[in-house]
Amino acid sequence: MRAVVLNGYGEIDVLQLADVADPVAGPEEVLVEVVATSLNRADLLQRRGLYPSPTLAGFIPPAPEIPGMEFAGLVAGVGSLVSGWAVGDNIMGIVGGGSYAEKLVIHEHQALRVPSEVSLANAAAIPEVFITAFDALVVQGGLTSGRVALVHAGASGVGTAAIQICKAIGARVIVTASKGKLEACRALGADLAIDYSAEDFVLAVREFTSGTGVDVVLDVIGGDYVDRNIMSIRVGGRIVQVGIMGGGRTEVNIGMLLPMRATLIGTVLRARPLAEKIAISQRFAAELLPLFDSGLLRPVIDSRYALTDIALAHAYMETNANVGKIVIDVCAV
Repeated sequence: MRAVVLNGYGEIDVLQLADVADPVAGPEEVLVEVVATSLNRADLLQRRGLYPSPTLAGFIPPAPEIPGMEFAGLVAGVGSLVSGWAVGDNIMGIVGGGSYAEKLVIHEHQALRVPSEVSLANAAAIPEVFITAFDALVVQGGLTSGRVALVHAGASGVGTAAIQICKAIGARVIVTASKGKLEACRALGADLAIDYSAEDFVLAVREFTSGTGVDVVLDVIGGDYVDRNIMSIRVGGRIVQVGIMGGGRTEVNIGMLLPMRATLIGTVLRARPLAEKIAISQRFAAELLPLFDSGLLRPVIDSRYALTDIALAHAYMETNANVGKIVIDVCAV
């Protein structure tokens, strides 16, 4: 099969299209013909050697290093113990790596059915960002109807998913974004969109909440946002850190955290044990997947690239110009 492999670490030229052996599904795994995948910030970090990929399922070590954390495609084969999938089914999901390829394998219980109202090619823009946002806001952040969330990078893949999830469950949502992306955030349902380069989001949040602060912060920035997040939450609020685009090292005023009785949570999906990945995937399937069929949720796609143009897609993502997901078309359907 064709796959994009890393020929070392560094700039976009290390992304190389190569012929590699097909993965083989184990007894509880599903073999997938990948129709599309999507880019994530973790892919850029992995390319630079800053986010190592776990051992790829279905390959005998030493396996090629194939990036890619989500997919949509067709079931091409099933393991001997698989009972919930059949050849030809539409399927999508998150994986530890390997989705920049024509085939991959995934545990049958971690995989998700593609919503009937979403095309297979567009479904690749759902799993990673919607599960990440759902896990951060609802599962770990405790967001419920009537509460308020602050979401940084509101026009990113995770941000556009987070806005929709907040509105779908009846919560209010404040976002930060660059000036040119504010209207896109409002169109998705943001109750307040703040230009982070021209406004102090702490003051804007305090004014919006009448001085109370937000219940949950979803932050992909880190850096000097951490202290400002603490100043933006209510007593007993939660800050869920899912990325560090602004830097992983910073000084934090722990003295502010104590009287707020606040919780600072760090989280990633990729490094979790299989059982935990299955659990969050299944909860997402039960609680949020039906909302794609009802129209309350939808994938937000900025642009599409062919697998052969993966380097151009990475270069584009590094410009931070995208609103929503960058999809990579792998195989035609």
